[in-house]
Amino acid sequence: MSRKKIILISVAVVVLCSAIVGMTVYQGNAHTTQVQMGAAAVQNLQATVSGTGQIKPKTYVNVGALVTGRITHLYAKEGEHVRKGEVVATVENIQQSATVEAQQDTIASASKDVTAAIANEKVAVANLENAKADLVQKQMDYQRAEALYKDALIARQDFDSKKAAYDVDVAKVAQMQASVVQAQAQTASSKAKLASDEATLRSNDDELNRTISIAPFDGIVTNEPVREGETVVPGIQNTEGSTLMTLADMSVVTAEVKVDETDIASVELGQPAEVTVDALPGEVFHGHVTEVGDQALLRSSGVATSQSTSGTEEAKDFKVVVTLDNPTDELRPGLSTTAKIITATRQNVLVVPIQALTLRVPPTQTNPGAQKVDAALENANAPHPQPVQGVFVIRKEGRHERAFFVPVQTGVTGSTNIEVTGGLKPGDRIVTGPYRVLRTIKDGAQVKKQKETPVDSTDSGDNNTSAS
Repeated sequence: MSRKKIILISVAVVVLCSAIVGMTVYQGNAHTTQVQMGAAAVQNLQATVSGTGQIKPKTYVNVGALVTGRITHLYAKEGEHVRKGEVVATVENIQQSATVEAQQDTIASASKDVTAAIANEKVAVANLENAKADLVQKQMDYQRAEALYKDALIARQDFDSKKAAYDVDVAKVAQMQASVVQAQAQTASSKAKLASDEATLRSNDDELNRTISIAPFDGIVTNEPVREGETVVPGIQNTEGSTLMTLADMSVVTAEVKVDETDIASVELGQPAEVTVDALPGEVFHGHVTEVGDQALLRSSGVATSQSTSGTEEAKDFKVVVTLDNPTDELRPGLSTTAKIITATRQNVLVVPIQALTLRVPPTQTNPGAQKVDAALENANAPHPQPVQGVFVIRKEGRHERAFFVPVQTGVTGSTNIEVTGGLKPGDRIVTGPYRVLRTIKDGAQVKKQKETPVDSTDSGDNNTSAS
């Protein structure tokens, strides 16, 4: 045999062997599913609920106009700190000041009238006392004259003169008493008029004070929508008045966020929370839940469902307020924020990735010895099996690995992992993805690990849906 034939035969044998090996490998891979793999592990787990909203002070107030007029001065600018009792703005008060000054003059005049009335009352009282003393003297003269007259020691004319003098003083005392009553009434009237004038002055002072805006507490000016020289008006009934500025007490700062209706049931007062602010990247503020709203809010409008007239169904949120434990001066009202509320904590529990969970209908158990019945009747009467949640556990059979569906019981759900309370043990290898494989893989399927395990955003979203 020539050398050339030997080389050709050798090449043919090599090609044939390669084809056989390739075919064998192909047939083996044709029945193998490539999957992502993981393991059940023991670790700490936190269940959290997230909500977005904005930074708000616990206490804030809109300082509004109380009278109609032109703004004469704004003493505080936006972003400045003010103290309680400090004047922050004034409105023109020419008319109010003139009214107060006129009323003060009226009170001064009324006060003098009261003084004069009191003096007249004292004069009337003195005259009465003088008349009473004179009456006592006239009474004694009359009594002596009466005794002498009875003894015929004085003439009738003298007796009549003493009696007439006594009667005149009796009438004079009565007149003085009436004068005292009249003077007292005049004094009371003057005092009442003075009190009325003083009450009017207090009303006028109140009108004047309404032109001066005072800071009700220590705080910071967070909004100032007006400028000096603008005319402002007070609110009337359902009409909102002009706002001069907004003051916020930043000593107690909150994050007011909206939580999805599906998560609100797990949120309770006092739960710890971590708050991040978009404007302050890298900083985390710790706080606790201080308010959980009981009114559902429409996500599109923020209006409470009890106040909405729309009959359409849409997503709803609930308001949750988180009070920050240690706020800083960097925080400003209105900053966008995200609050992560810790609703449950588990220590040293068995967990698996959320995306590993899937739903399967358990296989129907049959009795080989049972008699056959009509299939249609059997299907009509048999209850429909409900899908159960579980994971695919990887077990080695010979040289191959296979995935078997195992029902599991779950507990607290974290951001990426979920607690397993039954059905698995630590170290069990499981199929973790991709979702399109978990959705279609058969129980007992032959599997092998993917060489590359990229998880795109679509798979991530699908996995979350599967876990829920």
